[in-house]
Amino acid sequence: MGHIRRSLFPLFAMVESRKPKLLVIELWGLGDLVIATPFLRAAIERYEVTLLAKPYARALQPSFWPGLNVEGFVAPWTAFRGKYWLWAWPWRELASHRRSLLRQEFDIGLSARWDPRDHAMLKLSGARQRLGFPRVRSEAFLTHPLTRPDSGSHRYENWRALGQALGLTLPGFDQLRPLGPARGAEVLVHTGAAQPVRVWPLERYREVVRRLRGLGYAVRVACDPAQLPWWQNSGEPAAEAPATVTRLLETIRPAGAFFGNDSGPAHLAAISGVPTFTLFGPQLPEWFAPIHPAAEYLEGKPCPYKPCSDYCRFSAPVCLTGETLDEVWPRLLAFLSRTLPLAKAA
Repeated sequence: MGHIRRSLFPLFAMVESRKPKLLVIELWGLGDLVIATPFLRAAIERYEVTLLAKPYARALQPSFWPGLNVEGFVAPWTAFRGKYWLWAWPWRELASHRRSLLRQEFDIGLSARWDPRDHAMLKLSGARQRLGFPRVRSEAFLTHPLTRPDSGSHRYENWRALGQALGLTLPGFDQLRPLGPARGAEVLVHTGAAQPVRVWPLERYREVVRRLRGLGYAVRVACDPAQLPWWQNSGEPAAEAPATVTRLLETIRPAGAFFGNDSGPAHLAAISGVPTFTLFGPQLPEWFAPIHPAAEYLEGKPCPYKPCSDYCRFSAPVCLTGETLDEVWPRLLAFLSRTLPLAKAA
């Protein structure tokens, strides 16, 4: 991990015999929220924490971050398309959120992303001390700009660096553990992802499901809503597209192993205790591998544009579609033999 400034915790000592009030901004995807979990759980012990995140974070709060307050906010700059159509931004909602944050009088605010928009939001929140990793002169919004960890490290290391600045001791990525053990014996196959370029071809998933059942595994199929008709028309009437994060968690609970794309459901399964086998394409597993000691993955094929942030320059994401069934199948079987052998699954 790269250089980290010494702990700033003495600046944030207990204020008038109360916990300092900490604002944490994580406005992006489900997987990003899951990666923040070890930091949030540690911060709750020492700070009164408010998390500014997409509204579905409320579904994770009781099980993942007890004692934390969630303020739901869909930032317009997190949209995949049209994020800079300023005339379409919900300006009244933005002003309302700012007033809400100002009323809470935060002692500290931080973001793990090197994103000037997050840093501007920290400034607008009125937080007295503001921590982050500056980019394109966004240190103007921060009172304590930090040195970003090595660019090749897992995104969790950003949270670890912030934790060190606040006097929190967080384990290295290799020492992280899920919140509990897997409780089920099913193989959960989830074929969805935030963007189409992260989706392995559905026909190959269908063949994997057929082969696993032929071996005796109990397999449950979950997917994104747009994929559901395809699965139902392909002989999988019990396939489900969980409509909420709460339902997604309920779908994960009976699983003893997870197979799917680089996606929020994969991260959620791993932190819940389910070993995961993930197919990566445009993103790098060293940045985004799920948090589980038994997690395994197949890295996407080489491409000169990786990582491409889901904006593929080709008609199909060759980094992912180039992973053939003949390559994936033996790796998946070896993973299952270690994590969910047939004797246990049966």
